[in-house]
Amino acid sequence: MAKLHFYYATMNAGKSTLLLQAAYNYRERGMHAVILLADLDDRAGKGIVSSRIGLTSEAVTFGPDTDLFELAQSLNAEQAIDCLFVDETNFATAAHVWQLARVVDELDIPVMAYGLRSDFRGELFPASRELFALADEVREVRTICHCGRKATMVVRLDAGGNALLEGPQIEVGGNERYVSLCRKHWKEKTGRR
Repeated sequence: MAKLHFYYATMNAGKSTLLLQAAYNYRERGMHAVILLADLDDRAGKGIVSSRIGLTSEAVTFGPDTDLFELAQSLNAEQAIDCLFVDETNFATAAHVWQLARVVDELDIPVMAYGLRSDFRGELFPASRELFALADEVREVRTICHCGRKATMVVRLDAGGNALLEGPQIEVGGNERYVSLCRKHWKEKTGRR
């Protein structure tokens, strides 16, 4: 029986590495694994998922208006999908999550979604909120703050290294823009109490 899985964390916890490893394991066993990635995430190139440790794989991209159920159904008709992976689900919409649930429930294809829990303001991403509500299994991928505590928050930095508290919720970036911190150090960096 297929399930909807949600693996969440802060930046630099290794979510993409875990996704690429799991997809590789399926492929190594002769199974068909499909990776989806929001088309706005072109940090490694259009339609490429990459990890900080150098692993990469091609992905099928989707936009905000893409129906992920219809996309999965079409891809599954071409070649049966054994597992559908979604990287950076924080770039997806709440509607996308409901469509992924349909993939699980109606097509009986397991979905493994990986993404951030919350944004630089400490607010849940819409897709993450829906995944917490709908996922059959939710797992945290842990990373650490510079102090050694578990990092649970992300701060967005400007060019001068100052924390930003305003701006669009979704802004693609890497280590040059975002730092994972524990709640205590996030509050210190942002001035939030």
